[in-house]
Parts: sequence; structure tokens; C-alpha cells
Amino acid sequence: ASRTLIKMAANKEGNAAMDRSVLDAQVRASVNQKLEESGEKERLKELLRKKLIERGWRDELKEYCKEVIKSKGLEQISVEDLVSEITPRGRATIPDDIKAELLERIRKFLSTN
Repeated sequence: ASRTLIKMAANKEGNAAMDRSVLDAQVRASVNQKLEESGEKERLKELLRKKLIERGWRDELKEYCKEVIKSKGLEQISVEDLVSEITPRGRATIPDDIKAELLERIRKFLSTN
């Protein structure tokens, strides 16, 4: 009987986690829709692009691309391979203060819309 209860509890926890992830996806979709419809998403993307260029992030990533192409060989690497190679590094190297600023702007936007 206790095994059955443990299985039921585990299943409920799994379902709760699944419900949360579905809810999270719905919230993300709703926020994204509001940002797009208002034009705020484009403004945020432009701000992000500008800040990353100012910080030299873009140039650093460009250099990393050149290194990857040189190490793998221009003829041996596809655009898809290059993108999958540099994307994790690109995301990981975005400065925390820029991420925080964008998040704060999104929060402000949501609180007024």
C-alpha cells in the first residue's frame, strides 16, 4: 500500500511540474505577444544590439567565429554548424548587467500594460 501511495505522490509531483511548464510556456507566449504588438520587442532588440556592440561583445563573437572556421576548415563547416557552435558561447558571454537592464525594462512594460 505504501508503494502505491509513493507512486501516486510521485505521479502528482510529475503532473504538477508538467502543469507548471505548460503555464510557463503560456505566460511566455502571452508576454511575447504583448511585446510584439506594442513594438516594444523591436525597441528592446535594438537596445540589446546597441549595448552589445558598445561593449565589444559582437567583435569578440566575430573573432570566435573566425577561430572556429579556421580550426574546422572553411569547406568543412556549414552555417548551421557554425551557429550551433557559437550560440552557447554568445549567450553565456552577454554581460549580466545588460541582461538585468532588459529584464527590468520588460517588468516595467508589463506593469504598465
